[in-house]
Amino acid sequence: MEKLLKLIEKQPLLTPKQLAVMLDMTEQQVEDAIEKCKKNGIIKGYRTLIDWDKVSQNHVRALIELRVTPKKGRGFEEIAQAISEMEEVEEVTLISGGYDLLVEIRAKTFQEIAMLVAKRLSPLDDVYGTKTNFVLRSYKVSGVPFIDEDKDERGLDFL
Repeated sequence: MEKLLKLIEKQPLLTPKQLAVMLDMTEQQVEDAIEKCKKNGIIKGYRTLIDWDKVSQNHVRALIELRVTPKKGRGFEEIAQAISEMEEVEEVTLISGGYDLLVEIRAKTFQEIAMLVAKRLSPLDDVYGTKTNFVLRSYKVSGVPFIDEDKDERGLDFL
């Protein structure tokens, strides 16, 4: 099962027939295993990785670290759920260290992110500290390199 999941994770466009050949299974066994994983909540969905920097100039990502007060008996679940429901929020992750939650946000401008933090995240009852980190460039996303080797963006053409 783990081999199947790793293949699907890295190459979600492989057909059940292709997976069956790679895993020495029947096509029906692969289809059944995938359906079972979906039903049990193991497979949550499929995504395409897009280098948005090549598509749009109006694309800003931020990683916001939050210090929060966990609720008795519910821990961080309640605040994480509330934050997850915000449209701009891409990911919410429980982390260790000086902060509790890591929130990834996408917006069109730095100002939109700043306002989201100031007006919607910081005022939440359980949030008592934030640290906003703007993403300047991604070099690798979900195991996929996002680097164009021929292009030097520093503007040092004279070297």
